[in-house]
Amino acid sequence: MSKWALVTGATAGLGLAIAEGLAGAGVNIVLHDLHQPNQAADDLRARFGVETIAAGVDLCSREAIEVMMADLLDRCGAIDILVNNAVVRHFAAIEQFPPDRWDEALAVNLSAPFHIIRLALPAMKQRGWGRIINMGSIYSSRAVENRIDYVTTKTAIAGMTRAVALETARSGITCNTLCPGTLPTPAILNKIAGMAESSGRPVADVTRDYLGERQPTQRFIEMDAVAAMVVFLCGAAANNITGASLPIDGGWSVA
Repeated sequence: MSKWALVTGATAGLGLAIAEGLAGAGVNIVLHDLHQPNQAADDLRARFGVETIAAGVDLCSREAIEVMMADLLDRCGAIDILVNNAVVRHFAAIEQFPPDRWDEALAVNLSAPFHIIRLALPAMKQRGWGRIINMGSIYSSRAVENRIDYVTTKTAIAGMTRAVALETARSGITCNTLCPGTLPTPAILNKIAGMAESSGRPVADVTRDYLGERQPTQRFIEMDAVAAMVVFLCGAAANNITGASLPIDGGWSVA
């Protein structure tokens, strides 16, 4: 029986890379996103020959999450693999931080994973197998200015992982946090391009300096490498890895 994975925030970037990695391993995919999930789900089905379901639910709404999960459990029997990847972030100093953006970050980055985990667990426990992977960040263990929502929620998700891991330790379920460093996201690439343009320096030089202040390797973290770690955690070799916060950060966390 093929397993089903739910990946949130999965139509682009890291979420899509993770969905592709799991699909490549033969896992059926529930692809969640607010932006064009149907198109991405159709594409995955065509490329990898797995079953896919598109879910375009607003993760700010507990009721919408509950409806989505009831539908998915009815259709799939269980969500065997859950990857809580969806995230929102806002850049502002604390005293200028819009309270509604704070509430949104708590809802999407923290409450949504809680609700999806609590609703997915009964069927996982019934099958005696499950994998829960929460996407953390280098900022799960350190801070940066003007990102209070992101630092707070990514720190809290590591705590949630520890709590879930303990409660599921004897049930065949594991729960871990992956903590990537700087990924080549459109926002970061645009930021570096802007710095290169304003300074008149080659993009490659600015990229190396930008990353060198963070990751000792001076390289971006590859999205495919994070996806490969997700696939590894879903395999038998990772049966005893649970409650961990695993860095994929080019040495940033030890520098």
